Amino acid sequence: MKRTPLTLIAVATALAAVTGFAAMTAPGDPAASAASAAPAPQAARLPVERTSLLCPAPSTSEIAETRTTSFTPAGTGAPAPAGAGEAAEPAAVLAVAEKPKESGATGKKGKAPKAPATVTAPGKPVSTETDGAVTHGLTGTATGTLAPGWTVQQTTLVTAGAARGLLGVTCSAPDTDFWFPGASTGKGRSDYIHLTNPDDGIAVADIELYGPEGELKTSVAQSGVEVPPHSTVPVLLGPLLSEGAQENLTAHVTTRSGRVGAVLGSAADGVGSDWLAASADPAARAVLPGIPADATGVRLVALAPGESDADLKIQLVTPNGTIVPAAAESLHVKAGMTASVDLPDLTRGSAAALLLTPSDPKKPVPVVAALRVVRGKGSDQELAFIPATAPIAARATVADNRAKGTVLTLTASETDAQVKVTASAGTEGGAPVTRTVTVKGGTTTALADLAPKGVKGSYALTVEPVSGGPVHAARTLTVTEDGIPMFTVQTLVDDRGTVQVPTARQDLGVLDD
Repeated sequence: MKRTPLTLIAVATALAAVTGFAAMTAPGDPAASAASAAPAPQAARLPVERTSLLCPAPSTSEIAETRTTSFTPAGTGAPAPAGAGEAAEPAAVLAVAEKPKESGATGKKGKAPKAPATVTAPGKPVSTETDGAVTHGLTGTATGTLAPGWTVQQTTLVTAGAARGLLGVTCSAPDTDFWFPGASTGKGRSDYIHLTNPDDGIAVADIELYGPEGELKTSVAQSGVEVPPHSTVPVLLGPLLSEGAQENLTAHVTTRSGRVGAVLGSAADGVGSDWLAASADPAARAVLPGIPADATGVRLVALAPGESDADLKIQLVTPNGTIVPAAAESLHVKAGMTASVDLPDLTRGSAAALLLTPSDPKKPVPVVAALRVVRGKGSDQELAFIPATAPIAARATVADNRAKGTVLTLTASETDAQVKVTASAGTEGGAPVTRTVTVKGGTTTALADLAPKGVKGSYALTVEPVSGGPVHAARTLTVTEDGIPMFTVQTLVDDRGTVQVPTARQDLGVLDD
């Protein structure tokens, strides 16, 4: 009997598509023995060919000014698939995510942003500006050479009203699990979780809230929140609770079906507004970089999502070394409960990062954490948030940096580290500049002189580790309006511009009977 090897041919084709190589030998062939004796091929890191990003609805204020900046760093990108023709042309396009009419989450009507910025080549940022209330989010996809490292920054300035402030957020990839320590339904706070669905099917998300006494009952616990395809839904946290206002909360967003982008927008009466990005995944060690040198108030909020209590040692990583702050040396976090501590006069004139480690190294307990940071005093206060963030593995980028008011902080919490920092050309002209920076172990370095000479418009900053230990980074952008230091802080997250692809080798044969 003769067997037609259709399945084997399909397997060989799939392997060739993934790795570019497949070996076919017949049983008993010497090549087969040699192949089986050869060491297994190592996995290779290749540029990604497709990247998706999601941005929340910027603001309901009629006096808001929103800038959306899109950028792909220069470097090796994914080649277009052979024979794909015009469809394989690189692209990085943002589209408007509709706001469902039935959601009624904000109670205000708004418009979609103007035609979003479209990147045409790596290394050149582009931006689009929209004035007024914008209640639609954005979904975007980059392909080909524009996919690796593609980043989008959304920056909104509101000069008056309850939502006054500089709001900044790095648009994020869709996912199924997000933690937001630092949420609140307290007096004077308006906190929304913005959910954006990039896909063709309905996504259903759950929102769990954890206070100082544990998980709280919410009105969406049974049904979840439906997010229609290609839409954004903002959910106000206050009405979800029947147990009264809670000052310090941790919000946990998961999906029952589909995937979403999630980010928390917060406004506090008299203190301003900003976005809180999701914390890094639960870990026993957490770094929160980018605390401004002139911070007048810092609050740490943490949650231990497992079944064990966490005892955390609090340290401050400064330009001169790592110290224990006088305000608090440690924090006890009960399992499943949110804990918080105020850290006044924390930085004392030097930009820094907060480092959380187990008080007993033999008892590591994963936590999520974030900081609420305030600058200014009295009626001139402004707030921002800093979530715990993972170290940069290969490369990270933040867009929409300005010639004035931009500070990049680099923290090496363990050993010395060397990184390459590249400031791109501007949106309206200029040439990129690259420098190498060495950060001593246990210190934080703040860089304020980053803008290339002759740069016009805003530019992007890309950080790439060169050698040494792990590096955490954050960018602070400040715009002063009427004497108020409006600011926003974005932690730099690895751009996942490459993916590990296994190199497969398969012996395939045709059997004849």
